[in-house]
Amino acid sequence: MPSTPQRHVVPGSERRPMPGAQPIGEVRPDERFEVTVRVRSKSPLKPMQAGGCTDDQLPGQRKYLSRAAHAAAHGADPADLAKVADFARAAGLAVVESSAARRSVVLSGDAHAMCAAFGVALHEYAHDGGTYRGRTGTVSVPAELAGVVEGVFGLDNRPQAEPHFMRAAAARRLQPRAAATFTPPQLAGLYAFPAGLDGSGQCIGIIELGGGWRPADLKTYFSGLGLATPAVKTISVDHAANRPTSADSADGEVMLDIEVAGAVAPKASIAVYFAPNSSQGFIDALTTAVHDATNKPSVISISWGSAESTWTDQAMTQFDQALQEAASMGVTVCVAVGDDGSGGGVSDGQPHVDFPASSPHALGCGGTRLSASAKAIQSEVVWDEGSNGATGGGVSTFFALPAYQAKAQVPPVAGGKQTGRGVPDVAGDADPATGYQVRVDGQDQVFGGTSAVAPLWAGLIALMNQKLPQPVGYLNPLLYGSLAGKGLFRDITKGNNGAYAARAGWDACTGWGSPIGQALLAALEG
Repeated sequence: MPSTPQRHVVPGSERRPMPGAQPIGEVRPDERFEVTVRVRSKSPLKPMQAGGCTDDQLPGQRKYLSRAAHAAAHGADPADLAKVADFARAAGLAVVESSAARRSVVLSGDAHAMCAAFGVALHEYAHDGGTYRGRTGTVSVPAELAGVVEGVFGLDNRPQAEPHFMRAAAARRLQPRAAATFTPPQLAGLYAFPAGLDGSGQCIGIIELGGGWRPADLKTYFSGLGLATPAVKTISVDHAANRPTSADSADGEVMLDIEVAGAVAPKASIAVYFAPNSSQGFIDALTTAVHDATNKPSVISISWGSAESTWTDQAMTQFDQALQEAASMGVTVCVAVGDDGSGGGVSDGQPHVDFPASSPHALGCGGTRLSASAKAIQSEVVWDEGSNGATGGGVSTFFALPAYQAKAQVPPVAGGKQTGRGVPDVAGDADPATGYQVRVDGQDQVFGGTSAVAPLWAGLIALMNQKLPQPVGYLNPLLYGSLAGKGLFRDITKGNNGAYAARAGWDACTGWGSPIGQALLAALEG
């Protein structure tokens, strides 16, 4: 729908059906659901300001905003929130929640009113994974909301992301390549995580789009490691809940995330934000975690994602803005880059990167295959099992090359000359054959995938935050700037993930490499 004097198209809102999905009928007009309307900031953040939160400055020298100060300076203008509320009432919709800090207004109503309010037609679609409520084309709002509304999420509730974990038994070549597996504390020792720290005083946020955790499993697991069970809190987003089902479900993702982060930083509290697996649920979970003034996570772990081509432009833009907000408050967001190699799970034979890892404001976490004795790493190469799993990585076709990567020799986007944001930034053990010993739904198992790397890095950052005068925050400008070439990483120089090969320095398979934790902390202390 083109913009008219009466209607304004929300930029980047165009949607197409999922690959292979077929419409099976119109959505019932009386079906009720909620949407999230993202509103502009009263004063957009200006990244890369000297001495600010996103430039190449040590954490102790940065100027972070408190959550309250950020909301006051960069949240939504109350007048804009009122305009959206007036529009909703006129359209027969109800305001469920309005948050200036999150720049979000949640509206409720039936499909008939939603279609009229946002200029869309909604249909039920069938696809391989089931059905979803979907739309095609763009979303529009009344002209008086032009520039006020920056995104509308929830009209379409298709599954947006995949968890990036793999069970060891799923790797067909596991037996011929049998290797040692590890507990998270063993990996922390091999990666020289700083001794004498336990994450006290820190909160690790974890975003989940399904599954659940069982207290009995956590008690058994941490008892087996000789550790106290960490304090784990569940936060419901968009009516989702902690719903464990089976070890073959998303429970594997949830338990892996909690157990890895909790074993690395056992005295940190853990806040798990459960949301529906949709673009609305995902962005609402992120903004809830970033602006959580109660639990105040200093680092967030995300192990869900999908290829950039599956997202709308408005979703990637709004997600990236939320990650910028996290950076301004000193919150690091660690994101798994995916387990489908350079193809990103897309079957067109072209390279694709995973989002949200491809956001310039995320710390993209790639995967390695680790061989080690009890106390020393023997070898570490790119994790690549071909079609059975491999680290994601590559070059974004949506985000431009960030200034901090100007000297990283990021290759051009496949088939062209333009260079975009390169991922990953860092790496860690991810091969299921050399994976993580975990407990899921009463079973002791071995899991791998870049899903394990994000919480591993989140645990390391929680340890460093415990020691530093201010949180690590936005690490990327430092990694590519003053800390580059300082011997803070194990440089992975062997292997590939399909389209990209490892090399000395940064590469699109493992970034700068796996951490030498104590050295990284010392460098951040200055």
